[in-house]
Amino acid sequence: MSAPPPLASGPDGPDALRPLLDTVLDALRTGTAARRGPLPAGGPHTVAAQLRHALGDILPDHGDPDALRTLVTALAAGAADPAHPLCAGHLHGPPLAVATAADLAASALNPSLDSWDQAPAASALEALVTRALAHETGAADALVTTGGTESNQLAVLLAREDHGPGLRLVHGTNAHHSLPRAAWLYGLPDPVTVPAPAGRLDPDALDHALRDTPGPHLVAATAGTTDAGLIDPLPEIAARCAAHGARLHIDAAYGGGLLFSARHRTRLTGLDTADTVALDLHKTGWQPIAAGLLTVRDPARLTALRQRADYLSAADDTDAGLPDLLGRSPRTSRRPDILKIAVTLKTLGRTGLGALIDRVCDLAQDLAARVTARPGLHLHAPPALSTVLFRPAGAPDPTVAAVRRTLLTEGHAVLGRARLDGRLWLKATLLNPHTRPEDLAALLDLVEGHTPR
Repeated sequence: MSAPPPLASGPDGPDALRPLLDTVLDALRTGTAARRGPLPAGGPHTVAAQLRHALGDILPDHGDPDALRTLVTALAAGAADPAHPLCAGHLHGPPLAVATAADLAASALNPSLDSWDQAPAASALEALVTRALAHETGAADALVTTGGTESNQLAVLLAREDHGPGLRLVHGTNAHHSLPRAAWLYGLPDPVTVPAPAGRLDPDALDHALRDTPGPHLVAATAGTTDAGLIDPLPEIAARCAAHGARLHIDAAYGGGLLFSARHRTRLTGLDTADTVALDLHKTGWQPIAAGLLTVRDPARLTALRQRADYLSAADDTDAGLPDLLGRSPRTSRRPDILKIAVTLKTLGRTGLGALIDRVCDLAQDLAARVTARPGLHLHAPPALSTVLFRPAGAPDPTVAAVRRTLLTEGHAVLGRARLDGRLWLKATLLNPHTRPEDLAALLDLVEGHTPR
């Protein structure tokens, strides 16, 4: 009988991985060169056909030793590459090389953070790093999540466990869709939606909603909206919550990265008043997905997540000093996403991360100035973070939508879309710190060049 295939960990793991990594890196280079742009040309049907051709029989009778090279090449050729300067449609950032290398180590070692005996060092690292990041927001502890959506859902769950099934979620019309979805998932009453004129939650309207709607209330504010990167007036919202005894959650999945910037940190004044805060470091933290956190001001509220499974967290093991990890997440098996975060924090430090934040915010200001200087384009408003909304001047909404789809289908550029003030806008979300001024000019040239006159 032939020997089983090599493993990634153990004493022979590094030697087994080394030639495979060369294969992966060569395939990434080949696929990226074949793509030649920020995403593949041809649209969904073309990309799917090319991938089907590369894949062939997914479960052949006899294995293909070249499958790694073939499929990595195909995936790279058919990828939307967030490291390309013209890929600027979403909160989908290019990961740092050092974070990606750390993620490889996490995959090779494969700790599972559902019991201490599966992740001795990883569980200790997670405890140290989550508390350090929690302190940045004024909180006491934090849980690792898969991103902003899970963080928001957990915040609603913890509030429901404290206040019961009659909890009313109150959020602005600018809130992320995961918040009303969380209310639906947990069987809560329909959320109360508060006006957000100019894209920010109105504190006076919030005051009326809290006064006129029976509680208990969970208010969700936003620090970095998905559409425009806007930050709600957090101190005023916190004051209204305090006056009415409402619990406050702040979704800072996008804007939370400002905490690292000495120049921009004060824009998050009021964040420390929240009971819970959602952070997402695969946005303005440049981590491979997934890298979310939920910070919690009162760690006692995490007791709602505790579960007992004798094979993972037996009472006598816990009494003997083995950490109980089941109360750290609603998930059971969890990979050590904290490793790449810890490596990044340690490698770049506050100054290095702050420089990345400052850089992408400066790029947004540069792009906005370039839009304003072109008569054929119209800027929505000065950027608040690293998102710029603009549109071809005088074009109807169907034309704006068609320009975006044409750029996608031809593989020229990735731009998002946002509907604000009753109109459709093109959205450039700048998260690549290597983007150059000439890249911004090229992006605008493409938009103008594909707009019918």
